[in-house]
Amino acid sequence: MRDSLSEVLNLLDMRSARCTRFEAAGRWALRFPSKAAIKFVALLRGSCWIVHGERAPIALHSGDTFLLTHSPAYVLASDPDLPVEDGTEVIDWTRSDTGRYGGDDVIMIAGSFRINPLHQHLLTQALPKLMVIPRDAPSAPVLSRTLQILEIEFADAGIGAALMRHHLADMLLVQLLRAFSKREGRCPDDERRTDWIGALAHPRLGAALDAMHGEPARRWTVAALAGIAGMSRTAFAEAFRLAVGSTPMDYLLYWRM
Repeated sequence: MRDSLSEVLNLLDMRSARCTRFEAAGRWALRFPSKAAIKFVALLRGSCWIVHGERAPIALHSGDTFLLTHSPAYVLASDPDLPVEDGTEVIDWTRSDTGRYGGDDVIMIAGSFRINPLHQHLLTQALPKLMVIPRDAPSAPVLSRTLQILEIEFADAGIGAALMRHHLADMLLVQLLRAFSKREGRCPDDERRTDWIGALAHPRLGAALDAMHGEPARRWTVAALAGIAGMSRTAFAEAFRLAVGSTPMDYLLYWRM
């Protein structure tokens, strides 16, 4: 069986840029800069708020994870009404991958990923700027187990710890994308998104997408793709449009380019 998501991630040449740990206590509000990257942040202990763009502050609790995609600067805070400090100046990230601010009532782990700029739109256009996977989502237990191992690699930095953290961050990203494909995340900007990542999880549409991704040069027709999906031509074309947001032939052209 083909695995289109793995093939796309290989095409994107996605690399984990850095994996960090952040501890805070008391009253705090820190702004983190915009990055041309994909970033996840998982809350391991305590609770806080995220202020992202122009939307209302979002409460985060232990077990919640959020994903940012080429987003503007954002604020993490114990109280969203507090004056905001620059997180890159208040915390010295040059000496350690763990940043501290006043204590450890709140603990979170973050990872960021750089993407080949030539193809980055394949992923960034399919993802919301902000997605929150709540602690009660079906995928949360799987994320939690990976995060527990990642936390151990920060606490007990044995030989190869940096490499372990990078690979665990890669695993977390794939797990988050799986959760997104199953519509488990809350996307404040989008009540319902249309994208190829979600369609990959559909057993029939996913088979057609795998075929297009595997042989983009082939002279595909809607009828041939519908046959692979095991659907009638009309039903396939409509289901594809609703799920992906474009016609099969438009998507194929987009993928070829």
